[in-house]
Amino acid sequence: MTDDLLRAPAEVKYADELDWLESVDDGPKPFSWRLSPKMVRLFVLGSERADGLEREIPQKWFGDRSFVERAIVTLASDRGLLLIGDPGTGKSWLAELLSAAICRNSTLVVQGTAGTTEDHIKYSWNVSMVIAKGQSRDSMIPSPIMTAMERGVIGRFEELTRSTSDVQDALISILSEKYVAIPELGDDNIVFAQPGFSIIATANSRDRGVNDLSSALKRRFNFVRIPVVTNKKSETEIVRFRTEELLKRHAIELDVPPSLLSILLQSFADLRAAAQSAASDDEKLESALSTAEQIGVLEDAILSSHFFGDRTLTAERLAASLVGSLARRSPEDLAILNKYWHGVVEPRSKAEGGEWPAFLDGGRDTIATLS
Repeated sequence: MTDDLLRAPAEVKYADELDWLESVDDGPKPFSWRLSPKMVRLFVLGSERADGLEREIPQKWFGDRSFVERAIVTLASDRGLLLIGDPGTGKSWLAELLSAAICRNSTLVVQGTAGTTEDHIKYSWNVSMVIAKGQSRDSMIPSPIMTAMERGVIGRFEELTRSTSDVQDALISILSEKYVAIPELGDDNIVFAQPGFSIIATANSRDRGVNDLSSALKRRFNFVRIPVVTNKKSETEIVRFRTEELLKRHAIELDVPPSLLSILLQSFADLRAAAQSAASDDEKLESALSTAEQIGVLEDAILSSHFFGDRTLTAERLAASLVGSLARRSPEDLAILNKYWHGVVEPRSKAEGGEWPAFLDGGRDTIATLS
């Protein structure tokens, strides 16, 4: 089934694994959870030899164990969970994995935008049915959040701070009272949340000030802050994990040399350090330089090598993908990258050799082309 989908949700992609975990899980389960909290953690973080399982469970989210445990405990207490952090830190992926493990449904999602309305988190109406038969439960279109309430499962709200204060305030009664009132229906006008219902929301820390959360709404959430991954070992594991998925999905047989992966990680580390020491935003790349963007750069280089190269990943093509992906503003970002190439990459290529000289040439050519 997963071969027929462009991107299968976690509960479909890992269905066999979840079925097996459920069959061997004898731990206590809160509400109507499909897995116990320990098994949820194991599904997300992977198994270890000490777990004593007959089957190895691969790690799917790379981060501090305490973040995952706090998130699971929050959902077991039926409080709302807010995952907050910079772009590309894996907030949405963690929310999807938790929902898949807990209730086998991660698709009840509301995407927060400036155009999101209260109807998107409560209900709307099928106009043709209302005209034909009047307002009733049959003619009502429940939102993903209301559907989650009725089923007693997890609802997700992506980019909460992107939605307006009116929309955010509509969540307060849902999180505190656990019901939605439908005045149009007369006596049958309340939808109550079933045991197991909760909300996982995500927020981009770079959106602070766009639509700040009210104090009342903040009290309804437990906050889990997801930091940018800076540990080189963890970052390498994340990039390899995602890259292997890409290669498998496209049936591509192509090796990623460890030396090129090291160059990619080092370049991002250098650019992050430069951004932290920059005196103003004009001296920073617009990119967040997240792990997700590293994966995007590598994916771009791999696909370019596969379709338009000799199916061998080279330092020149990696450099071209990095510059092309990070140079979003012209001429500001190009000037920053040019400074990095001359001030850091060029001396390193002379001192270390290896793939760095080719990386230097590839970046220079791309910067010149885009300038």
